[in-house]
Amino acid sequence: VQLVESGGGFVQAGGSLRLSCAASKTTFSINDMGWYRQAPGKQREFVAYIRGGSNTNYADSVKGRFTIYRDTDKSTLFLQMNSLKSEDAAVYYCSSYPPVPRFWGQGTQANVSA
Repeated sequence: VQLVESGGGFVQAGGSLRLSCAASKTTFSINDMGWYRQAPGKQREFVAYIRGGSNTNYADSVKGRFTIYRDTDKSTLFLQMNSLKSEDAAVYYCSSYPPVPRFWGQGTQANVSA
């Protein structure tokens, strides 16, 4: 397994979670990385990407609330999620951007109660 997501959990609406994506050195050398999510009964969707160290972009639904960043020393990608809404509840995955199927991990579940 090359990418391992963690940090999900249960939180009330308005709360925060920080997701982590641990990668092997080889995988983390990928310049463009992204976070994606899949809610029950819905297709997997884009959440955010980071190109290089600081060029970021976000889905409109999370702009201003989520922040994607990376720690190159620890080969870890993060997603800081603030002001969570019930519609943010999903399994979150990291991958390259654009995503490559072989990089999909198990994901980490974020549950947001109203």
